Amino acid sequence: MSEQINLHAQVSDELVGKRLDQAVAQLFPDYSRSRLQNWIKDGSITVDGEVKRPRDKLLGGENVELSAQLEVIEEHAAQDIPLNIVYEDDDILVINKPAGLVVHPAAGHADGTLLNALLHHCPEINQVPRAGIVHRLDMDTTGLMVVAKTIQAQTDLVDQLQERTMGREYEAVVNRVMTGGGTVDEPMGRHSKNRQKMAVVGLGKEALTHYRVLEKFRAHTHIRLKLETGRTHQIRVHMSYINYPLIGDQLYGGRFRLPKGISEEVQELLRGFKRQALHAKKLELWHPRTGELMSWEVDLPEDMQTLIEALKEDAVNSDVDL
Repeated sequence: MSEQINLHAQVSDELVGKRLDQAVAQLFPDYSRSRLQNWIKDGSITVDGEVKRPRDKLLGGENVELSAQLEVIEEHAAQDIPLNIVYEDDDILVINKPAGLVVHPAAGHADGTLLNALLHHCPEINQVPRAGIVHRLDMDTTGLMVVAKTIQAQTDLVDQLQERTMGREYEAVVNRVMTGGGTVDEPMGRHSKNRQKMAVVGLGKEALTHYRVLEKFRAHTHIRLKLETGRTHQIRVHMSYINYPLIGDQLYGGRFRLPKGISEEVQELLRGFKRQALHAKKLELWHPRTGELMSWEVDLPEDMQTLIEALKEDAVNSDVDL
């Protein structure tokens, strides 16, 4: 189902000389910049009755018309799936996602997703595109996610992501011992042969990941990561690219090999760790209604804590310099 949107506005003096896409972001602030750009390109936004390009400059006084279909209702069932809610108000919802929970229905996961759980917890969120989901975590990645409960909140949060004013920090455990932290600044796109994978590609989109060492073990490293961009599988791809793939990563981890000399306990843990050891630990954003800077941080899940403690004990027993 869809909703017909019909709006009009006049270009004020303060918008003179602005690009059309910049101006409509101010004239129609309830909608995201990417959605507005698409509407300009498909002719749903006109200037004095004419279709313009996003980059066309405005002279002032023009009448801007928006006439578009907005898909706002998704036909998905509400399901009573438990949510670990860290924070909630009338505008946003912050959850701590467990491993194994798919965020959005897709091929092979028609239901039992976070979206289905959100529709049960907050039925009115069905009026927000994608049930308010602003960004995603992979099925087997744990940690913090923010969900918008209104279209206005979703638009604001999407803009924060695009403007890189939303802070997201992760913790991971990677194979091999790092000598120190650094930054991976490598563009990403779809893998040329395996369409289920992402990869570092020369003509891909900008992708920037910062990382620092928290603790070194015999043959692994516990790290903290900060994202400036949010490409699909970004951390997993970037860490694999620099030859420090995440423990348990079934897609980007490469051939499984046990390091020499590790204890039987650690061998068993590594063999049994079947998800990427990645956790969205900290989330920071500007509240879309109040403008207040808000921040949340959650503990590592039990499986990662157990893994780190075992690696730490193994390193101590082997006299590794931590």
